[in-house]
Amino acid sequence: MTTSELCGAIATACKDVFKVQVEPELTRPDEQFGDYATNIALKLTKELNKDSREIAEALTKNIAAQDLSIISDINIAGPGFINFKLSDTALASDALEIHPFQHYEDKQVLVEFGDMNPLKVFHLGHLYATIVGDTIARLFEKAGAHVERLSYHGDVGMHVAKAIWAIGRHIDWDVSRLKELESDTLKINDQMLNLKTIIGFLYAQGAAAYEADPNAAHEIREVNKSVYSADREDVNKIYEWGVNKSFVYFDAIFEELGVQFNKRYLESESAPIGTKLVKEHTGTVFEESDGAVVYKGEQDGLHTRVFINSEGLPTYETKDLGLSILKARDYPKADASIIITANEQIEYFKVMLAALKHMEPKLASKTEHISHGFLSLTTGKMSSRTGNVFGAQSLMDATRAQVQKAFPNTEVQNDVYLAALKYTFLKSRIGGDIVFDVQDSVSLDGNSGPYIQYAYARARSILRKTKLAPAQELEEFSEGERSLARKMGEYEAVLEKATAERMPHHICIYLYELAQSFNSFYEHSRVIDDPREAQRLTIITGYASILRDGLALLGIPAPEKM
Repeated sequence: MTTSELCGAIATACKDVFKVQVEPELTRPDEQFGDYATNIALKLTKELNKDSREIAEALTKNIAAQDLSIISDINIAGPGFINFKLSDTALASDALEIHPFQHYEDKQVLVEFGDMNPLKVFHLGHLYATIVGDTIARLFEKAGAHVERLSYHGDVGMHVAKAIWAIGRHIDWDVSRLKELESDTLKINDQMLNLKTIIGFLYAQGAAAYEADPNAAHEIREVNKSVYSADREDVNKIYEWGVNKSFVYFDAIFEELGVQFNKRYLESESAPIGTKLVKEHTGTVFEESDGAVVYKGEQDGLHTRVFINSEGLPTYETKDLGLSILKARDYPKADASIIITANEQIEYFKVMLAALKHMEPKLASKTEHISHGFLSLTTGKMSSRTGNVFGAQSLMDATRAQVQKAFPNTEVQNDVYLAALKYTFLKSRIGGDIVFDVQDSVSLDGNSGPYIQYAYARARSILRKTKLAPAQELEEFSEGERSLARKMGEYEAVLEKATAERMPHHICIYLYELAQSFNSFYEHSRVIDDPREAQRLTIITGYASILRDGLALLGIPAPEKM
C-alpha cells in the first residue's frame, strides 16, 4: 500500500540522517500541493534543535535518493511540510484496488445494540442505535474481525410492571381477553390502535398512573414483585403474552432493516447473576446504605449509584454487571465488547464499569461504551399514537410513504427507503443530536442516501452504454482523471478512520465528496466515443465499485437503475 511505503521511506530517512526512530503520519494536502504530506520535520525541531526547514531539506534529499517508484515529485512548503506527489501507477493502484485492512483479523468483537424493552415502545432512539450498531459491526467485519451482534432487553423491571398493570386493568385481569388486543384495529380512548401500538400505548397509561395515583403506584410495585417471584398466574400470563408479542414485532423491524442478531440476552437472565455478584462483594466493592446496596463512585471521580434497592431488587446497574458475566461465559475469547446506547447513559456506564473493574478488571478493560445523541423531527404533524414517546414505526412509515411518492418505480422503492432512512442517521457524527427531515432524506439534490445510490446507478448506466472493454493498462492520467483517481485513493484511509473512531459518518462524507468529484470529472471529460474511452471506463468501474462497497458497509443496497 502506498501510505505504508511512504511512511517507511520517511522513517528510514529519519534514522539514516538523524539517528531517530519515528512513526510518521501522513495527511492529505490541497491537491495543488501534492497527494500526501508530512509534518515530521516540524515535530523533530525541538528534539534535534535544528530549523524545521533544514530538517525537511535533509529528509527530502534522503527520500529522493531511495528512488521509490511510487513518488513522482517531492517538495517542501512553508516552515517544513514535505509534500509528495504520487506516480500515476501508484495513484491508479490506490484508486482501483480496494485493499483489505485486516487490523482485526482473527479478533472476536461483540457489538451490543438495539436494546429496546418488551412491553414498551420501539422508539426513535432504538432505531438509531440499531442502524448505527449494525454499521459498526459491518466495519469490524470489513477489518477482518469475527463479529457477534448481540441485543439486550429489559424483560423485568418497573417498566414491565407498569405495562402489565395497565393491560390487566384494561381487560379486568381476565387473561382470556388478551386476544381482544390482537385485533387489526382497536379503539381505546378515541384512538385507533393495533398490536404494533397498543402495548406501548397501555404502557404510557401505566407510567402516567404511577406518577399521578399513589394507589396505582402501590399496585404496580406489587406487580413488579410478582414478575420477579412469578407468584401470580394472571401476571405471568400477561407477562408471557406481552413479551412474546413485543419480540415478534421487534424482529419484524429488524428484518425490514436487514439486521440480524447472533444472540439475544434478557434482564431476567442477567439479574440473578448480577445480584449474586453484588452480594458477594458487598462490604468490599459495594456497601449498604439505608437498606439498599450502593457503589460509592466518588472514589473514581463519579457518583454513587444504587445496585440493589431497598426492596431487595436489582437495579439496571446490577443487571448490566450480570450481562457482562454472561457475555464472558458465552464468548470467553472475545477481544472487545462494544455497547451502543443513548448519551443519557454515559454517566451510568462509567459507574457500572468502575464497579466491574474492581471485580473483573480484564472484562472491564475490553468493554467500550459508545453513546449516540437525541433524534428529533422537523415536523410536529406526526404525533405519537403511543404516549409521549414517538414510535420508530411512525417515522419508518412516513419515510416509506415519501419514497413511494418520489420514486414511482416500485422495483427500487425498498432500496431507496433503506437508503433514505439509514443514511440520515449515519451521516451525522455519533454523539451529536440529529434532526430528521423526511423530505430531505429522499432528495436527490443533497447529501442523502438516495443521492449516493443515484450516483452509483449513473455510473453503471455509463458502463452499460459502451461497446468497449475497460483498459487493462492505464496511460498517463489527464488532469481530470488524476483528480478523480486521487479522491478514489482515499477510500481505504477513510475505512480505517471510521473503524478506529467507531464513526460511520466518515464514510458518508467521503461517498458524497467522491460523487461530487465524479460529477466534476464527467462534466469536463467525455467518456463514450472519446479516444480515452477505455481508460475512463476503467476509472468509472473502480469508482462504481467504491460506491457499492461503501453503501454495503452502511447496510444500503446499490440498485443498478433508478
